[in-house]
Formats: sequence, C-alpha cells, structure tokens
Amino acid sequence: MRMEMIRLEHVTKSFGRYKALDDVSIVVEEGEFLTVIGRSGCGKTTMLRMINGLQKPDSGKVYAAGEDVGEADLIRLRRKIGYVIQNKGLFPHMTVEKNIIYVPVISGQKDKRQNRKLAEELIGLVGLEREMLDRYPEELSGGQQQRVGIARALASRPKLLLMDEPTKGLDSYFKKEFAEILDLLKKQGVTIFMISHDIEFCASYADRCGLFFDGNIAASGTPKSFFAGNNFYTTAANRMARKYFPMAVTAADVAEALLDDSRCV
Repeated sequence: MRMEMIRLEHVTKSFGRYKALDDVSIVVEEGEFLTVIGRSGCGKTTMLRMINGLQKPDSGKVYAAGEDVGEADLIRLRRKIGYVIQNKGLFPHMTVEKNIIYVPVISGQKDKRQNRKLAEELIGLVGLEREMLDRYPEELSGGQQQRVGIARALASRPKLLLMDEPTKGLDSYFKKEFAEILDLLKKQGVTIFMISHDIEFCASYADRCGLFFDGNIAASGTPKSFFAGNNFYTTAANRMARKYFPMAVTAADVAEALLDDSRCV
C-alpha cells in the first residue's frame, strides 16, 4: 500500500467574503502525478500554499509528506518539498547558482564545491548551459528563468514536488524533456502535484486530472476519462476528434485510433 503524500480534510479558507476553498478533501499517493486545472483566481494556488505551510486554513487539516502541516516544523518539512512558484520567483540579487542551491544552503549544506557540483548537475538536467550559473535572473529569458525555478525546486531532492504553472514560458521541445524529468522523478517515488492551464500537457502526462471550481474539486479522473467527458475543459485533439474517437484526448491518441481504424478496414 502506497503512502499518502498529500491529504486535505475538509479544508476551508476565506479572504473576506470570498471563499477560496470550500470544504476541500483530497488525497494524493506516493509516486502519483496529479494535475489540477481551473480558471485563474479560483483558489488553486492557495491550496498549494497551504500544503507548503505558507498559508493556514480557517478550518480542516492539511497533511504533507506524512506530517500535519499545522503542527510540523516547517523548516524541516520543506526540505522534503520542492516548490515551483508561478512567475519563477527567483531572487534578483542572486546568481543562478545561488538561486538553485538556496534551499540546501539554508538547510546547512555549506560545502561550496559540493554545492557547485549540485548546481551544475541541475542546470544540465533542465537543459541550460553551465555558464549560466554565474548570470543573474534579469540576464535570462522568461523560459530560462522558469527552468532555473524548476532546478531550484529539485535541489533538496524532494519527495513531494508542488508546481504552480511550471510549463508557462517553456517551448514545446523542452516541455517534452520536462515530462521526461517528471517521469524519472515518479519512478524514484516522487509525488507531483501541479496546477496548470496547460491542458495539453496535463492530458499527455498526468496520472490523474482534477477540475477546481467554486472552491472545491468538482471532478477528477484519469486524463482520458476526465477530458473525454468534459465539454468545457478539454483538449484540442478531443474537440476535433470527439465525433469519431470520443476517448482520444491527445494527438497521439488520435493517431493510434486512426491506425487501429485502418487495420479494421
């Protein structure tokens, strides 16, 4: 039986009259890749911030990496959690290297040579040149900054990876490489919880997708069951092919369905 890496129990959070989370309950198991979609400002980021202990619920319980977030030592807990922040969230006064190794350094890893080696490994993992380690964020493109943000989230070797719009600003080529990185992390037992507007990416690579609406998870399921049964939030491939192949939600699904159909002729 797999460990529960995230559990929200009847979590509610309001900002004035606006109820961002309304009695939310959800479980994400070890090694699972869950994506949550929904309109901007609906409460998705608030949910991520609660899991990381950056905001407290008005009521309910939040558990992350086996710990009650409300009772945990947050500094110690966050060593188990990688967090890709929307809009990169890099420190402008720090070099790329120092941004990447920020968490290990504040956690007590002071060996400069070891930290440099870690930064070089991670900058290569996200497809950037080693020379960029000595640059500052303002010297990078938006997509490059996003890659640095991903590298920083991986620096603590997290067991739980929280991501807020991680594919924003990434080109289609690196999105495929990024998906391969996530698949490798999953095989190592890392749990991934991602919120996104990138429907095509979610449909292609997630294990489970959920729709956040009106303060709660309104629907969830495997990508095929979720997007094939959804008229509003669905993929371009499903919109175009639904009449002929209702369960096809990605371009690969359509190609496979066409191939199978031709074999039956």
